[in-house]
This record gives sequence, structure tokens and C-alpha cells, in this order.
Amino acid sequence: MFKPGVHRSVHLFAAPFLWTTIGGMLIYRGYGWIDPNNRIFFLLLAFFVGSLKSFLILDKVAAKTISRIDTFQDNTCLGAVFSWKTWLLVGLMMSCGVLLRTFFTPGTILGAGYCAIGWALLFSSRQGWFAWFRIGML
Repeated sequence: MFKPGVHRSVHLFAAPFLWTTIGGMLIYRGYGWIDPNNRIFFLLLAFFVGSLKSFLILDKVAAKTISRIDTFQDNTCLGAVFSWKTWLLVGLMMSCGVLLRTFFTPGTILGAGYCAIGWALLFSSRQGWFAWFRIGML
């Protein structure tokens, strides 16, 4: 049976890469929904809230993920980059995003929320990038 096992450094790259990519995508999508007349205010608010979320919640999650990856041996499955609980949470958050866009017309508030979440992910990804650079990038 095929198991996509990879070196530990690939896990240390994959985690912040996913957070960076998803964070950037959420910011891009949310930015387009914010009313241009109020864009500066709502972007500043989103970055403030996202920074709080990053410092208070996601930095701890990132540190825990990095510590977990540090215990991996080489040839650990790539999907193990996040725990099954984290993958479950990702699925739940994606489902909530779909439901929000289904029942509400995307607008300034939803856009600012997407930007806040995206910024929190993007900003906290620095923890993973530092860990990846620490081991010599491969």
C-alpha cells in the first residue's frame, strides 16, 4: 500500500505553506467584498482583530503543530502535518464559510471577517517559517 511518507522538513514546510496560502486566499476574497468607500477602516479593523487572534490563539496552535512535527520520523505520511482534530476543524470552518456565503450575500462585514481570519493565519504562519528556516530549509 502506498503511503506518501516524506522527510520531516517537508512537514515543516507544508504547515506554514498551507497557512500562508489559505490566509492569502481569504484576504484576497474578503477584500473584494468590502465596500470601497469604507475599505480602509474595515481593513484596519480586520488586521487588528486578526492580529489579536494570531497572538492569543493561532501562535499557540502553530507552536503545538511545530512541536508535534519535531517528533516525527522521516517517512511520516504527509497528511500527518496536522492532527486529525485539526483536519476536522478545517472541514468545519470550510463548511461554515460555505453556509455563510449561501445564506448571506457577501458584503463588507463578511469580507472583513475573511480578511481578519486570513491575516491571522498569514501572520501566525511566521512560526512555521521560522521553524523551517531553523532546520536549513531541507
